[in-house]
Amino acid sequence: MEYVHLGRSGLKISKLCLGTMNFGPYTSESDSKIIMNRALELGINFFDTANVYGWDLGVGVTEKIIGKWFAEDKSRREKIVLATKVYGKMGDGVNDSRLSAYHIRKACEDSLKRLQTDHIDLYQMHHIDRETPWEEIWQTMEQLVREGKIIYVGSSNFAAWNIVEANYIAKQRSSYSGLGLISEQSIYSLRNRHIELEVIPACKALGVGLLPWSPLGGGILCGVLEKTKEGRRTREPLRASAQKLRPQIEMYENFCKEIGQKPADVALAWVLNNPVVTSPIIGPRTLEQLEQNVSALELKLSEDVLKKLDEIWPGPGNQAPEAYAW
Repeated sequence: MEYVHLGRSGLKISKLCLGTMNFGPYTSESDSKIIMNRALELGINFFDTANVYGWDLGVGVTEKIIGKWFAEDKSRREKIVLATKVYGKMGDGVNDSRLSAYHIRKACEDSLKRLQTDHIDLYQMHHIDRETPWEEIWQTMEQLVREGKIIYVGSSNFAAWNIVEANYIAKQRSSYSGLGLISEQSIYSLRNRHIELEVIPACKALGVGLLPWSPLGGGILCGVLEKTKEGRRTREPLRASAQKLRPQIEMYENFCKEIGQKPADVALAWVLNNPVVTSPIIGPRTLEQLEQNVSALELKLSEDVLKKLDEIWPGPGNQAPEAYAW
């Protein structure tokens, strides 16, 4: 396993991040624990979750599974960098979501209890909150850092200007001695390359670690045209998306066969090839998928392969404004 710095921090994380969104809804608690054990054995020291994960089983379910795993062997907690998120709707109250100081404080305390830990290594805002001033958000994050409940602050699903504004205001605060945003989680894959316009350049310029989520295109890049009886590829929304993109997918899957590689491995290797990418978030539903994802670290794509992938899944062609102006 390779390790890289999380943004401009001194913290080192594995080149792959274990995403846990499937734990509970699609992967049983026992199987989730097996996957986490194996991830540690493979050298993955970066685990990502969110307080809303659990979906139909109830928000917080995934954090509880991780917390039970910690409780079974307390040494596990200090072996990983633990990331979770705040923003999503956690109840029916008017203040049970978003990024008010009131909600951040309560959400953090609740996550700590579910995770059965005394601190969160990377506390991420799951979405931009346009209704809460940055001064309020940073005041709360500063307090949580002082109390030792969180160490680093990150963002997710932020636009480039949100990242810049957040870090600018953090530096302007006379009481703030932290790093501002240390990382950004953005959707990024061959299928979805929008962040090449501005988010990737912003992360590079500011030293913000880029943590791509859905690097396999929500299942589209996993050999979706192959018949299967279980897993994400059986879900109707994915099947419908696959039909809309069928010409591209057929070209992609045929090309992967030509070079003798699995579609999922090529997709993950492509994301890893971007020098600005810190650690893609993989979300294995099974142990087999975890093992396969890790094997993609060994796959290096040639310039010819990268050129062909650009032809099949074209991006904007450049960063802004060159991508659309001059």
